[in-house]
Amino acid sequence: MTRTIRAIAAAVLSAGLAAAAPAFAGGSVSVSYSPTDPQEAEALQTGLRLYALVEGIRNGSITQNGFGNAAGLVQNGSGNLGIVHQEGDGHTGTITQNGNGNACGLFQFGRNTEAHHVQNGDDQACATVQFGW
Repeated sequence: MTRTIRAIAAAVLSAGLAAAAPAFAGGSVSVSYSPTDPQEAEALQTGLRLYALVEGIRNGSITQNGFGNAAGLVQNGSGNLGIVHQEGDGHTGTITQNGNGNACGLFQFGRNTEAHHVQNGDDQACATVQFGW
């Protein structure tokens, strides 16, 4: 039993030391979600549309706070919502929507992240949140 406890303690301590190590330069973490189920797509669309309502966004918005950012939003169809929000420097992001009733949000923070979304069809949803360092 004592060996097991020591092994667990060593594993926890090693994990803690690894977590405390400094981050590597030029890294990023990204979480993307594109529902395949119509009910989940509707739920994500509702969340994005509520965000848009609070922020005063009608069909699309590009917000950039920082330097050296590049963003694009192309919408072909009706009832689409595209949001690109960049905080920090050196981000690149685009949303292209071909169809009707689509919603997509791209949120980039930190520096030097890149993401591109293309929606072809109707009533799709997607969201990406990225953090770069």
